[in-house]
Amino acid sequence: MSEAGGRPRRGEDHKRRASLPRKAGPRLAAGRARALGLPTRGTTNANRLRRADRWLLATQMPRLRDAARPLVVDLGYGSSAVTTLELADRLGPEVHGLEVVGLEIDPERVAAVAADRDPPRVDFRVGGFELAGLRPVLVRAFNVLRQYDEESAAQAWQTMCAALGPGGLLVEGTCDEWGRRSAWVALDADGPLTLTLSARVSDLDEPSDLAERLPKALIHHNVPGQPVHEFLRALDTAWATAAGLSTFGPRQRWTAAVEALAEQGWPFVGSSRRWRHGEVTVRWSAVAPV
Repeated sequence: MSEAGGRPRRGEDHKRRASLPRKAGPRLAAGRARALGLPTRGTTNANRLRRADRWLLATQMPRLRDAARPLVVDLGYGSSAVTTLELADRLGPEVHGLEVVGLEIDPERVAAVAADRDPPRVDFRVGGFELAGLRPVLVRAFNVLRQYDEESAAQAWQTMCAALGPGGLLVEGTCDEWGRRSAWVALDADGPLTLTLSARVSDLDEPSDLAERLPKALIHHNVPGQPVHEFLRALDTAWATAAGLSTFGPRQRWTAAVEALAEQGWPFVGSSRRWRHGEVTVRWSAVAPV
């Protein structure tokens, strides 16, 4: 399986399942065509999601290539089709028969990008967390849960994961307006698998600057006593210790900081080559709220 889809260690599975509560939370609003969710601000920029897309290229190609129907959903693309089209352009050359569907809960936004349709390669539909009845193998959902409370966001996770196709993956996260700071969680039908942090590290004073981009499931848990806070503090400490490498550039300093945490036993996932891109992926069990 892919890096995000690796099997959890013994004892981790119950933590992942617990992260998707079976008890119903606050009801998600239903719009036209029974699309579940609320409209976002719709702001977007070209290349805003390039970091997540590069991670998908590095980790999820086997999942897409092995799928009987390599269908990808871009949920909540906003007022412009640019990030959906970029996703299709980046993944398309690597996946034969790729289909990308952009979903928006606002029918006016769907109508506004009609000229960008190129079915079956690229299409746009009205839809929300229910994924418009589609069964995608991959869902990218960025900056769509910031406006929800934590319980409603957890319910949205559960709804989206239940709609995935066999072996499907949800990538849910947030980023700044220019895509220089990002964080996302990868989930399958059983729950969260990993947390990824990614940044243009030359813009960071310290790694914990990324705390403001943590997904809704974690952002309110960045307090002493919580695992995600411990992780960010440990990364800050390793970053400070590696200050002498700044002469060779911020990427070298970041890589050294992540290597130090790996030596301490933090359960990182995937190739260490990703660290040079200002990225690190850690198992969800190491940062999940307690």
